[in-house]
Amino acid sequence: MLKNINTQHDWKESFYALMHKQVIYMLMLGFSAGLPLFLIFSSLSLWLREAGIEKSAVTYFSWAALGYSFKFIWAPLVDRLPVPLLTRALGLRRSWLLVSQIFIFMAISFMALTDPSVDEQLVYMALSAVLLGFSSATQDISIDAYRIEAVDADMQAMASAAYMAGYRLGMMLSSAGVLYLATYYGSTAQAYSYEAWSTTYHIVSLFMLVGVLATFLITEPIKRDKEFSHANTEYFGLFVAFIISICVFLAAFNVTTDLASSAKTTLSEYIYSKQISGFFIEVLRLVFAGTVTFWVAKSLSKTNLVSNNLIESSYVAPIKTFFNDYGKETAILLLLLIGLYRISDIVLGVIANVFYSDMGFTKIEVADATKLFGLAATIFGGFVGGVLAMRFGVMRMLFISALLVVVTNLLFIVLYYSGNNLTVLYGVVAMDNLVAGVSTAAFIAFLSSLVNIQFTAIQYAIFSSLMTLVPKVLAGYSGAIVDSLGYVSFFVFSSCLGIPVMFLVYSAGKALEVELKAQQ
Repeated sequence: MLKNINTQHDWKESFYALMHKQVIYMLMLGFSAGLPLFLIFSSLSLWLREAGIEKSAVTYFSWAALGYSFKFIWAPLVDRLPVPLLTRALGLRRSWLLVSQIFIFMAISFMALTDPSVDEQLVYMALSAVLLGFSSATQDISIDAYRIEAVDADMQAMASAAYMAGYRLGMMLSSAGVLYLATYYGSTAQAYSYEAWSTTYHIVSLFMLVGVLATFLITEPIKRDKEFSHANTEYFGLFVAFIISICVFLAAFNVTTDLASSAKTTLSEYIYSKQISGFFIEVLRLVFAGTVTFWVAKSLSKTNLVSNNLIESSYVAPIKTFFNDYGKETAILLLLLIGLYRISDIVLGVIANVFYSDMGFTKIEVADATKLFGLAATIFGGFVGGVLAMRFGVMRMLFISALLVVVTNLLFIVLYYSGNNLTVLYGVVAMDNLVAGVSTAAFIAFLSSLVNIQFTAIQYAIFSSLMTLVPKVLAGYSGAIVDSLGYVSFFVFSSCLGIPVMFLVYSAGKALEVELKAQQ
């Protein structure tokens, strides 16, 4: 059943929604989701650097990012597998939330108990980081699924805004907050202190209680007793098959590391571009690892280990259902919109800090403008987007947001001709981040409306992965485009990328109206 996301409310109802209990819960869950991110990446990298770890020795820490990149692969498990004992007591969504939060707490604690300056302990730090990455991605899957099922369609933008605000506050604690605490307790680049970093990570782990509290405050949105019709051995078999498949993928990807390195060097001699050759080789590595994993998984499906009916309902049915719900033509149109909606701002965003530096702004000036002022503008923009989406409808705000992104990208030309002007920098950053908050709130509400609640986790995980795939691939060439065209032409180019998106929004809105009327 399609959802009507164009319902309009008066201004009083729209502003009153800011205090809705679901908005408060999503703020708490967003904080819990954003907290682990920088504990894996930037903060951990600084810890390792202070501990004297060579860059070449920490490359396998990048595996921690796989959880975020490929979460759609195990999202069906979150949709289909009950957690022993907990699911009966809490329900499917809350049980997976609680399990993931417990594992996040454990992973952070394991990292706090590990001193990377001791060679024998470095591997335990890496394993803890990987555990944190996969647990955090699982929590993201569970939160998204809960939000879609528990919040009405016309409230999704507001709930998304609260989630974004909490997420960024969690990121701030795990980045700036962690660095401040580690310095306060006595660790610096000149004088490394394991105790300082350990204490910091232990303190930060306690903030996961915010998410745990939210998990116990919320109620299970949908009762699913009838859906757990498979035997426990079948659920266990699917879980084991998934673990085997993940191990095969990692092994197949890792075994090609040395070969890929030499292939990049050789290929770059023929096409004269390290970026293009690197991208091409990495795609081949992923295709190779994915192919090997596919055949292993297919072989496992022919054994008694896995139930084919359970695989069908977990992995195949969500895709078929999406095309059945919307029809082939509308479904393809929607997928195009999902894949391209953020292309304009992501392509520009990759080069933004380089541009600021080229304009003569110092690192401190850029950090103050983008990380502090920009963060506040994004959070404010998210709530503005939530209110406006309730007042005017999601699809209308989606179109307006796409138009505003086109305009704000052109504002960077003003900064280019203004040179090193802090006032103009803050004005451009304010508008760029404000519009980013508005557009993200509207877009997440749009994605949420497309999901069939029979397959909430897997469908939304696919959508959220798809929405950054093409933009990030193209963004990898932003630097080369700037070198070829110059900044002004690049900003015009990035703005023009948003024009087809506006057409896609309009076309998708019309198609959804037709589908909605056909079902009524």
